[in-house]
Amino acid sequence: MPAAVLKFGILLGMGALAFAIFPARAATQPAPPASPFVSVTATGAVGDGVTLDTAAIQRAIDLCHAGGGGRVVIPPGRFLAGTLFLRSRVNLHLESGAVLLGSTDRDADYPVQPPSAYRSLHDVNGFRSLIYALGQEDVSVTGLGTIDGQGGEFAYGGHDKDGRPRILLFISCKRVRVENLRLQNSAAWMAHFLNCERVQIRGLDVWNHCNKNNDMLDIDGCREVTVSDCISDTDDDGITLKSTGPAPCENITITNCVLSSRCVAIKAGTESTGGFRNIAISNCVIKPTKSDLKFFGHALGGGAIALQIVDGGVMDGVLVSNISIEKTLAPLSIRLGNRARPHTEGAPVPGVGSLRNVMFQNIRATGAGNFGQSIMGIPGHLVENITFSNIRIQLASAGTKADVGKALAEKEAAFPGPTMWGRLPAYGLYVRHARNVRLHDVVVEPAEGEPRPAFYAEDAPGLLVRDCNFHEP
Repeated sequence: MPAAVLKFGILLGMGALAFAIFPARAATQPAPPASPFVSVTATGAVGDGVTLDTAAIQRAIDLCHAGGGGRVVIPPGRFLAGTLFLRSRVNLHLESGAVLLGSTDRDADYPVQPPSAYRSLHDVNGFRSLIYALGQEDVSVTGLGTIDGQGGEFAYGGHDKDGRPRILLFISCKRVRVENLRLQNSAAWMAHFLNCERVQIRGLDVWNHCNKNNDMLDIDGCREVTVSDCISDTDDDGITLKSTGPAPCENITITNCVLSSRCVAIKAGTESTGGFRNIAISNCVIKPTKSDLKFFGHALGGGAIALQIVDGGVMDGVLVSNISIEKTLAPLSIRLGNRARPHTEGAPVPGVGSLRNVMFQNIRATGAGNFGQSIMGIPGHLVENITFSNIRIQLASAGTKADVGKALAEKEAAFPGPTMWGRLPAYGLYVRHARNVRLHDVVVEPAEGEPRPAFYAEDAPGLLVRDCNFHEP
């Protein structure tokens, strides 16, 4: 053994004594870094729900980051805070019984962050958020605690123009993880991920019914994202994929979630500048909200799955499978439009986008509204290669005689949505401006007294219908 100063440690285990030899630390060895485990109470946080703990929690985050990274722990208690800046290699961890409360003083406690280098439609004057990370790496927010934004205290003055804070906002970050938390009562969107890479979102329990624009997740121009094992009930959209800037939203999986929404449970769009590619949605249950509050949308939800391209961009390669849907107005919809809204002031006006290679399979919807399903392009710009396979839809209510043969405006520049035309002239599926639509083993059951035909197709070259059962009224 090399010459060295040795010290002896006595280890007690398995009922016997064991001896271990440890090299002593040389006198010239540098001091260890700051602890990888920092409790916010050690840096002065009180946790009484009244004292503003922003500075104390931020000290813990900064100390942990300066030491090379580690875990910042929020113990049981009620910790009131404004904007917290999450740093690289820091895990903010809420223990069971911990509640992080968002301050209700917007102007004092949520400073506006200037627009980042990556610009988005929604950063009109910059963002406000309870937890904010810009350009960070290896960041995470985890634990069995609760984050409550107290968002009902913020007045609505127009989406993204009144400065209502989100609860979580990550911009241009890499390797992001959000797990196992209870998230509730955001003033606007609950969690926004913008231009991020390698994002893992798992095990969230979300309740967002206190204000307008109460989405669950907005995954915006992100790459390599997994969303799994979440339960959510929201006033606005549930899981929304967006591309409000030039970056695509691609390589995304959404699985094993239970979602309730007054709007659309899972949506790609409306903003679509960067496009969407390689999206897999599977093994989800979509059901009505349990909330008695209503700020927006419909009690049954506007739709279950909606795929939309209206501001340029390309949607290519979407697989939706194994979905159970209960009581929503228009379960499935696909829309290619031409709103052509630039993502920032002065940005080029986008041309007409494209939407192709989409598969819906193994989907069951019961108690659906009377709006009908739709696959819609616009003249000269057809959606392409759309497959419906093993689909079962049962309607709870009928249309009217006035709906039969009703002419539908193109509405190229309109805000898209599953119910944008009202009740369709077909109760089952309405196809217009679409190439190579394939329907296999599709069954739609109308409600009693339904006067509309089951199916309508116009400007649909390559349409193939096989082993389908559209019950005639």
